Amino acid sequence: MFKYIWTEFRLMVKTVTPAQAIAWELAEAEMELLKAETGVEWAQSAVTYNKNRIKRLQAYMDKTEEAT
Repeated sequence: MFKYIWTEFRLMVKTVTPAQAIAWELAEAEMELLKAETGVEWAQSAVTYNKNRIKRLQAYMDKTEEAT
């Protein structure tokens, strides 16, 4: 966190070349992509978990209804 703030501060007080600005923005975009991909993986896992849970619970309900 401190490193990020320090880097931002240094960028504000010094002249930044276009290449440096592009490199910084590219790194930021790559980090955001990684965060988004992590979110997608988590969501896919949640969907799979709940589908399996529903199947298990429905099978249990079917057995329970047949027994009565």
